[in-house]
Amino acid sequence: MQAANRVQKALRTGSGLTFGAWQMLAGSNISRLIARSGFDWVVVDTEHGNIDGLKQIPPIPRALDAGAHGIIVPWLNSVEDAKSLVSSAKFPPMGQRGFGSPFAMEKFGGVTQTEYLQQANESLLTIAQIETRDALNNVDAIAKVPGIDVLFCGPFDLGNNIGHPILDGTMHEELKEAIAKIQRVAKENQRGSGIYAVSGEQAREYADHGYQMVSVATDATLLPASMQSALTAAKGSYVHSALTMAKGAFRSQ
Repeated sequence: MQAANRVQKALRTGSGLTFGAWQMLAGSNISRLIARSGFDWVVVDTEHGNIDGLKQIPPIPRALDAGAHGIIVPWLNSVEDAKSLVSSAKFPPMGQRGFGSPFAMEKFGGVTQTEYLQQANESLLTIAQIETRDALNNVDAIAKVPGIDVLFCGPFDLGNNIGHPILDGTMHEELKEAIAKIQRVAKENQRGSGIYAVSGEQAREYADHGYQMVSVATDATLLPASMQSALTAAKGSYVHSALTMAKGAFRSQ
């Protein structure tokens, strides 16, 4: 199972660096298109995205039972929250996840149910998203909770919560220090580190600073940007449009 999980495999061998994408638009075809674009992972965003399929109780076991290779939990603030996350995501004795789904195995190369039960706790990623002041203050203790695999930084909500929102792409120095702290604590506790980026250039910068699980793009942002770019190219420049209109006007006289 670990071989099928690119992020887990990368974290345990080599630099651990992987690049992924954020999916906010509903549809398995979108997931497939993103995956086929070469990304190592896709996050299906059921917090902010237009995706309702997993917003049922309990959401963590349902996502894993559907075949997810891991779970990212936002708004995690304390050691107690981290322990609750692990309890929901891991089979006994590490946690209290129930066993019985017949759907997850096919997402790992067709392992048997028994193999899935025996390997899931070590193969599936349990990721704590650090995006509040409380989480930042408790990040070292959170990182020490057994079963937490990755600390994932949400820069926008983190900036809002510490009083330094990202405005027009500009980060306050305190936010930069907080982002660096999360990465440092993850490394000190032998946990993976992840972060949300808004562009390939920013993703490269985070990767160069040691972050390992780095988002590159969001479908809901790239789709309209790509469509607008193609349309603009098709319409041509204002000069070209003006010349075309002028020719049309001359011919009509």
